[in-house]
Amino acid sequence: MELGAYDWSARYGWLNDRYGLSWQIARGDRAGAGRGITPTLMFTGAQAGRAEAALNRYVSIFEGSAVDDVLRNGPGEINPEGWVKHARFSLAGHPFSAMDNAQSHDFAFNEAVSFQVLCASQAEIDRYWEALGRDGDPKAQQCGWLKDAFGVSWQVVPVALTRMLQDPDRKKVERVTNAFLEMKKFDIAALERALGG
Repeated sequence: MELGAYDWSARYGWLNDRYGLSWQIARGDRAGAGRGITPTLMFTGAQAGRAEAALNRYVSIFEGSAVDDVLRNGPGEINPEGWVKHARFSLAGHPFSAMDNAQSHDFAFNEAVSFQVLCASQAEIDRYWEALGRDGDPKAQQCGWLKDAFGVSWQVVPVALTRMLQDPDRKKVERVTNAFLEMKKFDIAALERALGG
């Protein structure tokens, strides 16, 4: 979309950069919209019409999360009435937005973009893995990565992994790396055993 004035912003544009990433640039006129970078999820193709279900599920999973506002399509608009035209929500204090789009697109969610959930304990890993992976694609689960029921990719990763991979002993790092390459859901105890040899 060309840079210009639209109903939702006096100054807005949508472009793809030279790396193929999509960006929406807008002057935030809406109350509470804030400034900064906000990941935006567009639900298209088989996922079109599922934005509200997705954001409600995500908000139920992460503490400190909320749906801030939902603007819906009205009668006679391009997308079906009641679908999410634009929604703002936060996950664990981080801003996100979402929208539905029924138009034909040659893109969908894929592993090129994922959201990383850093976990302090095995209990956290287990909880997020189960909650995010419920009804998702079990074939897309490897090395802490999973694809949820809406096609969005997540990485559920122990904070301890960074410490292990920064160990000055390259043999230890190699053992940890070989161990996690065999995992789907991360197992902190198994990684610690690999580190110890």
